[in-house]
Amino acid sequence: MDKVDHKGHRLRLKNLYATEGLDAFNDYQVLELLLYYAIPYKDTNEIAHELLGKFGSLAGVFNADHIELSGIDGIGPHAAMLLNMIPALSRKYIGDRWKDRKQIINSTNAGQYAISLFIGMEHEAFYMICLDSQGHVIMPVEISEGVVNEAMVYPRKVIEKALRHNAVMVILAHNHPGGSTEPSGADIEMTNKLIKALGVISVKVMDHIIVAGEKYSSLAERGVIKL
Repeated sequence: MDKVDHKGHRLRLKNLYATEGLDAFNDYQVLELLLYYAIPYKDTNEIAHELLGKFGSLAGVFNADHIELSGIDGIGPHAAMLLNMIPALSRKYIGDRWKDRKQIINSTNAGQYAISLFIGMEHEAFYMICLDSQGHVIMPVEISEGVVNEAMVYPRKVIEKALRHNAVMVILAHNHPGGSTEPSGADIEMTNKLIKALGVISVKVMDHIIVAGEKYSSLAERGVIKL
């Protein structure tokens, strides 16, 4: 009897998604539905509640360490991997969506695009968004990962990537996970250093975007970069 009820519950949840989408779901229902595809024969409702109880939110669950996830009763390696994939998959999806010759013509466009690069990322990273002469995105290129500072962002590597992708203009972007979008003195110094280095190969730096969560700061709008 329990198995029949469980199957019926799964079907109702799938039908709810089919008719109303995830907007109609509570957070635990999102996890419950997602886990169906990694845990086919268990009731994932209790597991979903336990995950949210331990990690606090959907984002907390998706960003949790693989080992920590595996410590939850009922979460095996396949389910842990599926949950871990969500932030990276989101970045891939949004990056691919924007990749279709998206044109960046102002700091608002640049900020929105930069935010998409860092979705779910809890570590610091530095990107260079390569653009053609009309401001169309050629490719976002990761320059460094880890603590972003002048010592880790090598002008030679930036120049090499710009040349490789035939960039005419670039937008620099890095994140402050859990921090402020306020640029530091080191951020400004690094920006000026890269503007000078890229200028040698006639590549213009349009902006440097600093992202923190869903917020961003534009160094062009602050007057650090002269357009």
